[in-house]
Amino acid sequence: MRIAIGLLLLLMEASALWAAPVEVTGVRLWQSPEQTRVVLDTTAAADFRVFTLDDPERVVIDIKRARLRAKLPQPRSDWALLKKIRAASRKQHDLRVVLDLAQSASSVSSFILPPHKNLGHRIVLELAHAKPASSDPEPAPAAQARRPRDVVVAIDAGHGGEDPGAQGKYGTREKDVVLGIARRLYRLLKDEPGMRPVLIRDGDYYVSLPKRIEKARRHKADLFVSIHADAFRNRRVKGSSVYVLSPKGASDEAARWLAERENAADLVGGVRLDDKEDMLAQVLLDLSLTGTIEVSTTIAERVLKEIGKVGHLHKNSVQSAGFVVLKSPDIPSLLVETAFISNPREERKLKSGRYQDKLARAMLRAIRGYFRNNPPPGTLLATRAARRAHVIRRGETLSGIAQDYRVSLASLRRANGLKSDRVRAGQVLKIPAI
Repeated sequence: MRIAIGLLLLLMEASALWAAPVEVTGVRLWQSPEQTRVVLDTTAAADFRVFTLDDPERVVIDIKRARLRAKLPQPRSDWALLKKIRAASRKQHDLRVVLDLAQSASSVSSFILPPHKNLGHRIVLELAHAKPASSDPEPAPAAQARRPRDVVVAIDAGHGGEDPGAQGKYGTREKDVVLGIARRLYRLLKDEPGMRPVLIRDGDYYVSLPKRIEKARRHKADLFVSIHADAFRNRRVKGSSVYVLSPKGASDEAARWLAERENAADLVGGVRLDDKEDMLAQVLLDLSLTGTIEVSTTIAERVLKEIGKVGHLHKNSVQSAGFVVLKSPDIPSLLVETAFISNPREERKLKSGRYQDKLARAMLRAIRGYFRNNPPPGTLLATRAARRAHVIRRGETLSGIAQDYRVSLASLRRANGLKSDRVRAGQVLKIPAI
């Protein structure tokens, strides 16, 4: 019996040695402002370990029973952290991949991803960049309190990096077109007095869904807009849609925040949850989420109306779903499916810079119109709303301003003694009370 067991163990060990090695068939590098991401494509699930070395700084990936079957890409010379990537065989059967760093990473994490769609097995490393110390002194609290702040709009271009999103018949990738639209909306909002846009992703790199929300919260966003391009197996399906968080998604998220409320301080209108009884915390969360969804829906209705002037609508009313990026109890959030990239006609439109600009301007009109009428307290827009004055910008029309402030064109003319609808950039208008 012992001999049989011994032979069996020897056979198992031999079969492991004879097994086909894992092949690394591709290596991809991505850099975002916060981290560097390295992805190794493998032919099977790999057995590996990761460790760091210093003097000089390195991250080492040892993969058992593996060999390299891909050309190693190299980072650009202007990359902040990763200097070089190299590889060599180790102990005849293993593979060692070394990442040479310009400085130590503040953290290194690694994990494996199973096959998904057209992607196979992957080893993923995420190297967090060290945060530079700010040279700008924090303004005094009194000065902060006196100075009205800008309305902050977080613009989220969906997908990115190794996640291309949907792809059109002619090879157009969702991640590229939505970044183009997001950048256009950013530039438009940057020119709006009293508004400050923030790009969640400003390049071709991956940002996890929770980190997208986290970045918006870090910038104290008043609105989160996630931009996507839909896809469906039927290429004839077309049109735009706008989504907010569903009641079911809200209930699930409230339960999650309740379970983690010791880590959820200051999320609900500045009220801490960690010292509240379960029932009170639940009520506060429900009220916060209900209010957030109401605001989200109001803005979403404006966005839907404006993009409906640009192209065909897939749904004529605001839709609700449980998208992860919409699940913030303290930030009104909406997701815009700009068009169906799977529809060849709409794919061609989405590739067009002119069409991207039209979509961005439609979203601008909706966002600007909402916040002019509902400025958050303590903002520059709130101060101006109290004075009921508006400085005309290039391209604005009297009828458009009346629509934004929800006043009649006739009352706007009367309040400013205008005999015609002709206005000029820089002119200051009095806005009549509603």
